[in-house]
Amino acid sequence: MQQYKEERVHGSNVQDYLQKPVFNSLDEERQHNKQRLAAAFRLFAKFGFTEGIAGHITYRDPEWTDHLWVNPYGIPFSKIKASDLVLVNEEGEVVEGKYSIHKSALMIHSSIHRARPDVIASAHAHSVYGKTWAASGRLLDPITQDVCAFYNDHSVMDDFAGVVYEKEEGDRIAESLGDNKACILRYHGLLTVGQSVDSAAFWFITMERSCQAQLLAEAAGIVHPIDEKNAALTAAQVGREQDGWDNFQPLWERIVDEQPDLLD
Repeated sequence: MQQYKEERVHGSNVQDYLQKPVFNSLDEERQHNKQRLAAAFRLFAKFGFTEGIAGHITYRDPEWTDHLWVNPYGIPFSKIKASDLVLVNEEGEVVEGKYSIHKSALMIHSSIHRARPDVIASAHAHSVYGKTWAASGRLLDPITQDVCAFYNDHSVMDDFAGVVYEKEEGDRIAESLGDNKACILRYHGLLTVGQSVDSAAFWFITMERSCQAQLLAEAAGIVHPIDEKNAALTAAQVGREQDGWDNFQPLWERIVDEQPDLLD
């Protein structure tokens, strides 16, 4: 963290605008992150990452760490409020909330959170550019500064067996993800994870845009990847957890200003 702060330019009377919150209780932390989760859904809707009932973002509860907060089945991303979110245990039983959930949300995300104790949040949706690039079964090339956030930090799951309704399929996704921040699920779409709701959501947003950039570059015949040395250097500059968290903050302020009801 100290190294990161030293990279910011300060004057004698300048303070950091972006500051991670400090919580006084688990309830305060939980409510904060439920609101961030609701904001992420509103942003996904705004950016067109919706496809009917498909897609989910999950948040690991800070107290019951084998429980996940997730979007309710059938409610549009554009209407989700913090109070609509559902808490489920590992068996998929609704512990808190008044709605049901999509079975694939449990199968995919519970496997990831079980395999990766460091993961606080995970995001998956059937976004247009993500699922289009996923059909290639290829990793993204380091062709822009932004996509370097995923350099040597994303994977491809080449196995496809329909909608993820079984635990074994979720476990294969978790295995394919490995220690990376993202996985391209072939014929399916993108999946990202983070140590905060903020970073997991931002990694998905920027990965979707990176897929769009790659598809455009491929169509134009101008794919000239950054060399390995500078791609790795850039990854160390733009691909850290803090970078994901920071980049979500302007989006958070934008969506809360536009749609404050999400906080309810």
